[in-house]
Amino acid sequence: MDLVITFGPAILLVIAGFWFAYQFVAPPPPKKIVISTGSKTGTYYKIAHQYREELAKEGVELEIVTSSGSGENISRLVNKQADLAFVQGGAGNDEPGLYSLGSLYYEPLWIFLNKRKNIEQIADLSGLSIAIGKEGSGTRFLAKQILELNHIENDSAKLLGLSSKEAAEALQKSAIDVDIMVASSESDTVQQLLRNEQFKLLDLRRADAYTRLVPYLSKITLPEGVIDLQKNIPEQPVTLLSPTANLVITEDFNPALIVLLLRAADAIHNKASVFSAAGTFPSNEFTAYPINDVAERFYKVGPPFLMRYLPFWPAVFIDRMIVMLVPLLALLLPLGKIMPPLYRWRIRSKIYRWYKELQDVDDTVHGKEISIAEFVVISRELTQIEDQVNKVKTPLSYADQVYNLLLHIDLVRKKLNAKKPAA
Repeated sequence: MDLVITFGPAILLVIAGFWFAYQFVAPPPPKKIVISTGSKTGTYYKIAHQYREELAKEGVELEIVTSSGSGENISRLVNKQADLAFVQGGAGNDEPGLYSLGSLYYEPLWIFLNKRKNIEQIADLSGLSIAIGKEGSGTRFLAKQILELNHIENDSAKLLGLSSKEAAEALQKSAIDVDIMVASSESDTVQQLLRNEQFKLLDLRRADAYTRLVPYLSKITLPEGVIDLQKNIPEQPVTLLSPTANLVITEDFNPALIVLLLRAADAIHNKASVFSAAGTFPSNEFTAYPINDVAERFYKVGPPFLMRYLPFWPAVFIDRMIVMLVPLLALLLPLGKIMPPLYRWRIRSKIYRWYKELQDVDDTVHGKEISIAEFVVISRELTQIEDQVNKVKTPLSYADQVYNLLLHIDLVRKKLNAKKPAA
């Protein structure tokens, strides 16, 4: 009972501190998230499956939903229909509440046309039929922007909203003159057109001018023979323009999952590619949206300490509990100094309170001769004190103090008997 009375308020105080601290603990990561990609034939969709495999290793399920492209992906993020999405750089940057986890790889602008066409630059495409991608796709956004810089619009060319697969088929059938697409070099459609001897890839010799006018674009080079060394495809270096593919999230995305996604991105995109050396990507540069704060720290110092050495879920649990330890330590350290002395004082006070009465009796016995009536009264007082002391319950560690008090009571009784008056 003494323990409960003494330590009960302290325990309640610690519980209240835990509850208060819990209000500041980040919610646990969800075990399932949704990513919006592109069409099933596109690179985004294929890469999403690689992310699914990486996240599955840590017990997180990634649901993949297809879309028409970056425009629809952005719309889904804004409307909370997806947790994250692949977005082509430059496809949108005005939507509040969206943040980039970094750029993942170069996603070049490819302009294919028949070799018989005497075309040297984009301005020469005026008057031709041009596939510029479906409505809502990143290809369409960039193609229209580049064409408009050359004053090529619907009234000066036939702009067709075809998917990359549809455009490639139309180009092979000579149903269109030009196929503009934004895709990675690993795209099946790109590989098919590069290896087709009927078509050529437009060399953008004025790429430097475009990078000045459109800041999110980079100038890159497709090296000679890099697609097929035996057949020497391409036959000469080709200068291209390229935005980057970005992984974009909403502002309320769980911070722990951000680290997990960046580790997956590092495993998937860190390798060398046709356009970049190993270690170039993922990167906090060339981003479509402001870089997320957690992602920025990741690029500077790497993953948090716990996630470097522990599996994901134990690391997350310990990290969340650290926040709880702060008020615990803030309370337990002073309570650890206060409560033991308070407990000792409470136990000893049950014993020491009887010393005052015993001392009063001893003073009476010691100070004067006593009568028979006084002897009887004092004897009763000693007996009452002794009875009360025998009822005191203390821990075994304090039992010696109870026995000392009983010995002192017996000592006073002996003094009293020594002064007992004759009958």
